[in-house]
Amino acid sequence: MKSVKPKKFLGQHFLKDLQVAQDIANTVDACPELPILEVGPGMGVLTQFLMTKERPLKVVELDFESVAYLRENFPALGNNIIEQDFLKMDLAQLFEGKPFVLTGNYPYNISSQIFFKMLDYKDLIPCCTGMIQKEVAERMAAGPGSKTYGILSVLIQAWYRVEYLFTVHEHVFNPPPKVKSAVIRMTRNETQELGCNEKLFKQIVKTTFNQRRKTLRNSISPILDKANPLMADPIFNKRPEQLSVQEFIDLTNRVEQALNTEPTE
Repeated sequence: MKSVKPKKFLGQHFLKDLQVAQDIANTVDACPELPILEVGPGMGVLTQFLMTKERPLKVVELDFESVAYLRENFPALGNNIIEQDFLKMDLAQLFEGKPFVLTGNYPYNISSQIFFKMLDYKDLIPCCTGMIQKEVAERMAAGPGSKTYGILSVLIQAWYRVEYLFTVHEHVFNPPPKVKSAVIRMTRNETQELGCNEKLFKQIVKTTFNQRRKTLRNSISPILDKANPLMADPIFNKRPEQLSVQEFIDLTNRVEQALNTEPTE
């Protein structure tokens, strides 16, 4: 394999520690044999280690300079270098509709959007790994009662088991960024159906956490009128970070039932 300049775009920061890159690449080993899709390969520091996994690999890169670099330095990838915007892609077409592992040193400014897209294709993505901003990783892995528990935590944990694997310190980048990074792995849980109206579930989670300092009675009022009898239930004295995923599912069912029994004018 041709020696690759150890660079990976993180804004203007480059990952220079190849051992860290190797460790990130090895996170896909939890889901062996599945094809791999790498998002944002940049200069290929992670790609070079993913190529040794001896399974199908595709990379998605929007930056034309990075694409040119990849084509020159990784000719073996051939047509598996996809010059597109990941957020606009139909992922069902990538591996003929077969499941795959999603990985990457994700662009930090759109990492949340990447994971929301992952949720849209959860039946095709049994495993997702990679490096993101430490703060976002902590939010994704947080449990109820934590200050970092929020929208991402609930929506992802409804479908995936989240593991915070290790912290990546600033000094492995050149120049060092102002934030720490972290490597995570998400593995699909056994849930096939939430057991509630999924659209309403998302709406309740997002609406209540957008006013997380308020009690549910106040934050959920755009969805359920305060005069509704259900609002007398003690659960509405809680704040959203106090509810588990299952409690949000149960709440969704109760709110839907209350909405369906509200008198129409």
